[in-house]
Amino acid sequence: MTNNFSYTLIHQDKHTGARAGIFHTPHGDIETPIFMPVGTAATVKSLLPSTLEELGTQILLSNTYHLYLRPGSDIVRRAGGLHKFMHWNKPILTDSGGFQVFSLGDLRKITEDGVTFSSHIDGSRHVFTPEKVMQIEHDLGADIIMAFDECSTYGCDKKYAEGAMNRTHRWLERCAKAHTNDTQMLFPIVQGNMFEDLRLQSVKFVRDFAQCGIAVGGLSVGEPSEVMYRMLDVIQPHLPEKMPRYLMGVGTPDYLLEGIQRGIDMCDCVLPTRIARNGTALTSHGKVVVRNGAYKQDFSPLDEECDCYCCKNFTKAYLRHLVNCKEILAAELLSIHNIRFLLNVVKGAREAILNDSFLEYKREFYGKYYGNVNNQ
Repeated sequence: MTNNFSYTLIHQDKHTGARAGIFHTPHGDIETPIFMPVGTAATVKSLLPSTLEELGTQILLSNTYHLYLRPGSDIVRRAGGLHKFMHWNKPILTDSGGFQVFSLGDLRKITEDGVTFSSHIDGSRHVFTPEKVMQIEHDLGADIIMAFDECSTYGCDKKYAEGAMNRTHRWLERCAKAHTNDTQMLFPIVQGNMFEDLRLQSVKFVRDFAQCGIAVGGLSVGEPSEVMYRMLDVIQPHLPEKMPRYLMGVGTPDYLLEGIQRGIDMCDCVLPTRIARNGTALTSHGKVVVRNGAYKQDFSPLDEECDCYCCKNFTKAYLRHLVNCKEILAAELLSIHNIRFLLNVVKGAREAILNDSFLEYKREFYGKYYGNVNNQ
């Protein structure tokens, strides 16, 4: 079922695993590497779809668990699918809801059949099985859909991690059997926690189910950054070359660049909009907490190197004023900036890959972002 999807690898950096490509989908092409803003409930908080398009957003991520609970996947289906429901005509990816379900802790129970859980909204009881998740994702109608997996927690013992990985593999088999819509591409997910042998075992199993895309899950869940990088190093040689590779839940500039260096093509995270709502911006020279008193009379742009609407029109002093007054515009402007900033980071990485200068690009970026040039 790949007629509607294909991936073109344009160039790989001569010195690293970093890749530049184009992912062709029914709702348009995606130039990779790419960062995907997250619209959990079919909206990126505070931003219009037209604004996201102006920022250069090529693909959005939405959340199966949340949309199943509200408004209900049947409502979205009757509306004509997510694209029509949220007025977004470019590609959409929906996760399986697995991470959210497993984050519920005592509110959920795992069995071989699936997961029984209580809604965080009203306490009502629900069951997710691989087959049901596929049906929900079919109803939502995203271009890319994720297999239902069990994301084991960081710090669990190896026996539990192995059991969760094997269950993920068995659920993947059921997802693949239940997935019948050739206008949607199913991405299988590599698990294995922080154990190198389990990661290897998982990638070798999962890649046989990957038709035009594969995901890496269970990282950036609290482990030290060097552990995440080691897991990516372990699986990189075994990831399929002729399809996009998606690292789930990653959105800090360093994680994006380190993932790209290790052959990752797609990343997502709520980080840029979440920290924006808390009054924090990502800039070329590091994080800026704009509510701080130091910016009370700072009439310079948030980031002089940024070309976004926020940076071209407003000062740190004004943004600080909005944040401290709890004005909605503060979240909107900072979200505009943070998303544009991350999109520019990956755009710069792509250009560097095409010129075989990715390591130089990363070194220069770190030099400004962290204030030194020694971070490799």
